Amino acid sequence: MTTAVSSSSDTASLYQKLNGSNSSQTATSEAADRFLKLLVTQMQNQDPLSPMDNAQVTSQMAQINTVSGIEKVNESIQSMSSQLVQMQAQQSAALVGKGVLLSGNDLTLKDGVGTAAFDLAGAADSVKVEVLNAAGRVIDTVDLGAETTGRHGFEWTAPQALAESEGLRFRVTATSGTKAVTASPLSRDEVLSVSTSGSTLNLQLASGKTVGYSDVKAFSS
Repeated sequence: MTTAVSSSSDTASLYQKLNGSNSSQTATSEAADRFLKLLVTQMQNQDPLSPMDNAQVTSQMAQINTVSGIEKVNESIQSMSSQLVQMQAQQSAALVGKGVLLSGNDLTLKDGVGTAAFDLAGAADSVKVEVLNAAGRVIDTVDLGAETTGRHGFEWTAPQALAESEGLRFRVTATSGTKAVTASPLSRDEVLSVSTSGSTLNLQLASGKTVGYSDVKAFSS
C-alpha cells in the first residue's frame, strides 16, 4: 500500500517537534538545533535518485545524543526516522516510470524487445548472451564481441514465432583468451509506485516484485 504523502507543513511540524519551545537553550542544544535545521534543509533539496541514508542519519543523531546528552534529540529519533522516510517517499515520486537495474537474470519483454545489462569484472575479447526459455533451453544467442571492464547493456528482439515469452532468462559468457571473465547479470524493471514499510523505502515494479531502494543497482529513463 502506497503511503499517503502530506503537504510541506510536515517539514514545519517536524522542525517544531525537534526544536521544542524552550527559549533558554544551552550552547550544546543550539548546536544540535543547527544540525537539525541543516538536516531538514538537506532532505528538502536532496536528489530523489540518491536520497539520504536513513541508517546514517539515525546513527549521527544517536551519536549527538550520546555525546551531548540532549534528551529531546533522543526522544525524537523514532519520529524523525519515520517522517524522514515519508519525506523521501514524497520526493521519490519522481522515480515512478523510471527503469531500474537489479541483480538477477530475468529478461522481460516490452513491445517484443528485452533489455538487460551485466557487469564485467575484467576486459573480455568475447562476450555472448544466451537467451533461455522457462525450461532453461537456449533459444537464441547475442554475440556482443569484445567489451571493456564495467557495466554494459544489451537488447534482444524476440522472434515473431516465439511461443512463450514468460519466464525468459539470460546467461552471459565472457572470455579473455582462454580465461573466463566474471559477468554479473542485471535484470531491468520499471517503477510503478513507491511506498514505505516502517523505516524502509520500497519500490513496486512492473514485474509484480517489490524491492527495497537499497536493492537497486542503477536507475535509467
